[in-house]
This record gives sequence, C-alpha cells and structure tokens, in this order.
Amino acid sequence: MELSSILKPEAVKVIGATSSKKRLLHDLGDLAASAYGVNPEAAVEALLERETLGPTGVGHGVALPHARLADIDRVVGAFVLLEKPIDFEAVDRQPVDVIFALFAPEDAGVEHLKALALVSRSLREASLCTKLRANADTATLHAILTADQGGQQAA
Repeated sequence: MELSSILKPEAVKVIGATSSKKRLLHDLGDLAASAYGVNPEAAVEALLERETLGPTGVGHGVALPHARLADIDRVVGAFVLLEKPIDFEAVDRQPVDVIFALFAPEDAGVEHLKALALVSRSLREASLCTKLRANADTATLHAILTADQGGQQAA
C-alpha cells in the first residue's frame, strides 16, 4: 500500500486558520465529501466519536484522525496543513498543524490498520514534515506525500 493509492490530489488542502479541533474535523469531513463523495455529516460524527476514545494527536505537530464509514468501499485519506497550529490534545501537548485523516469501510480490518501504520510511519519522518510545512501549494503537498517513500530518497 502506498499513500498515492489512498490520497487524491483534491483531498489536500491548506487552511490559514481554524477556530478549534471540532471545526477542523468538520473541514476534514467536507474535504472527504468533495474528494470521495462520503456523507460529510457521517464523516464528522465518526471522527468526533473516535476522538472520544482518545486524541489522535500523535506528537510533533502531527494528528492522524481516523474513522470507519458505511458509505465507502476502500480506505481513503484527506490531508490538511494548517498555517496556524491548533490545540489537538496531542500526546506531547504541542499544537498540531499537519493532519492526515483516514476513512475506512466499516468492515475494513487489516487494510485500515495498514493505512494507519503507513501514514504514521511516513509522518514520523521529521524531514517529510519539514518539507510539508515549507509548502503552501496543494499540488506540491500531494507530490511530497505521494513520492516514493520506500528506501532512501535522493536529496
């Protein structure tokens, strides 16, 4: 599995500022709706429900909200870069500005976990996050995210 198989270019967005974590989750639901045709209300509700189990802010300014939805047939992603970081109740208590949301079918077991592991592994790379934070163009962000992450990349 590669990020290019779960992230469409139109599912990448830069947001100047957002008022709260809840507002950001609404933005992610809207982004997933426009890119993949999911029900935005169901997506937001599922993300909010998942956050009640424990925040998905994984540290170093990165959050990986994820949810299962009834109206999709494969794992899909939505990426948001915030120009102004927000509190996301992250494990390291640092504000979040790099957000990669995953939406999986309700019955997706191992595929959902593989996608979550892939995104987590990718965004754990400080150099990747630095590149993302240095760009505000959505096409460039998509290219950075979907570049071959396997092995060593040329500098």
